[in-house]
Amino acid sequence: MAHIKLPEGVPGIRGPMLISPETTKPLRELVEVLLRGPHTLTPAEREMIATYVSSENHCYYCQHSHGAAAAEELGGNYELIDQIKRDFSAAPISDKMKALLTIAGKVQKGGKHVTADDVHRARLQGATDKEIHDTVLIAAAFCMYNRYVDGLATWQPRDPEVYREIGQRIANHGYTAPGWERPVSSTAK
Repeated sequence: MAHIKLPEGVPGIRGPMLISPETTKPLRELVEVLLRGPHTLTPAEREMIATYVSSENHCYYCQHSHGAAAAEELGGNYELIDQIKRDFSAAPISDKMKALLTIAGKVQKGGKHVTADDVHRARLQGATDKEIHDTVLIAAAFCMYNRYVDGLATWQPRDPEVYREIGQRIANHGYTAPGWERPVSSTAK
């Protein structure tokens, strides 16, 4: 049960966003820019960063919704997303992504855990300053989003179909399109 009264049937971050429209707009715009805006990292790669950090923070809703968005961007490759959460170093992703996920994981623990060596290794794998910058910002932002979701004890359904629906909606329409506020479909509850 949520710590505050939230709309019925609206999972995760979407519930508290409905009761705070003044903060909803900038939060949604930030995630849209970070995960879907023009970039040298694909939306799937940026969703992987969000998923990994959310997994490390044990935020069920965020790791599954962003994991589903990443998987949908990859043509439905949910197994890859599960591998990344379990052990990204053994997952079939680029060495650059592995270096960026290392940085993201260090940010999740605390910003001062990122070292010059971590950044140097990412650069050796082809990461640009902008990609390193945005990895740190995505990781930091998702620590905030995860704590927002979990700090209010939002409803986080366990049905994988709920997250497939969310992932498809994100992959097809992003984070600022209308319709995000509606409850999950009754068949997916």
